[in-house]
Amino acid sequence: MEKTSSTTSGTGSAAYLKALTLEIEKKLQRALASASQRRNLLQELFADIALEVDDRARGIIFSWEEDAISPAEDAADGRLCFHNVLADYYVRIPESGKQILDLIVQLWSQSFASHIFSLLFHKWLFEAQLDNTEVLLRFSSALVQGATNVFWIDIQTNTRRFQSLFQYLLEEVALEPMRLNKIPVQAQRELFLLLSRFMLFYNSVDKLDSFLKQFPTFPNAFLVGGPADFFVIELAEQLQKLKVEPVLLHYLSHIKVLQGMELRMTTSTRLKACLYSFTSPGGPMYPTRAVRHAAWNALDLLFPVGRANSASSGLSKAGAFDSYAKTLTHPILEKTGSTQFKQAGLEHV
Repeated sequence: MEKTSSTTSGTGSAAYLKALTLEIEKKLQRALASASQRRNLLQELFADIALEVDDRARGIIFSWEEDAISPAEDAADGRLCFHNVLADYYVRIPESGKQILDLIVQLWSQSFASHIFSLLFHKWLFEAQLDNTEVLLRFSSALVQGATNVFWIDIQTNTRRFQSLFQYLLEEVALEPMRLNKIPVQAQRELFLLLSRFMLFYNSVDKLDSFLKQFPTFPNAFLVGGPADFFVIELAEQLQKLKVEPVLLHYLSHIKVLQGMELRMTTSTRLKACLYSFTSPGGPMYPTRAVRHAAWNALDLLFPVGRANSASSGLSKAGAFDSYAKTLTHPILEKTGSTQFKQAGLEHV
């Protein structure tokens, strides 16, 4: 009796995931057929797969057999989204995602295609047997581009909705040579630069030493320096792009991880100039008082000698920073998602 119940549950879970897959295929086919609606349809699909799984669907999904991949293990902070579930499903049963992958390839140059690919196929890419170097490079580049886009959505909303994707790319790919070496060296370099930019945001500085040891060799390393130099340069460039005050404060509060790091003089000067740009009110950064103080604290910690006594006063312009209230939602993800997608699998169970 217990065995029968387990079989039924597994069948229900499979039916649900197949139904979701069918909904994704239909929306991609509609996007392919309608140039005028293409962007909206892909944006809607991206929002759909980024939805958090509701309680009823969660009950069905957790009916996986004991030896199956458990998507719950990959969810950040207990959050389980549809892309977490489907990414595991397409690794476990690769043929289930083949039609979706073929459709995405046809929509390759469209907005949100790389977002969708990175969320649904980031695990498949490192588990599938792909011998064509050109195809591997294309998929790997799409993964890095898509991951960059979704991580920036987290930055803009000051949330960590896609932390599970970051953790997988860092812990299961960058720090695992067997998986990392499945993609071309060029893609490995792009991946490490990407992870360098977001490591502080996703609270993964405890992996920094291991990360730097795995850093791939760059052809311009003789000019730039070692792994630490590449990491700091990417971090400095990231800081200059941040416009959400709480996120920038988060970066500045965690930048202490760089203390004691051996850098080339040019890299050190670059970082110092970056931090100094946040210490004065007005353009081009228009930092708030809190940001100015955090930047001075970072300078005191990393470059303790030679700081001039500077007490900033007065209110600064807020032009370059979004207010915290405006960062709580993102226009792409604030929608609740299509009811058709969320309910698609339930009627098949």
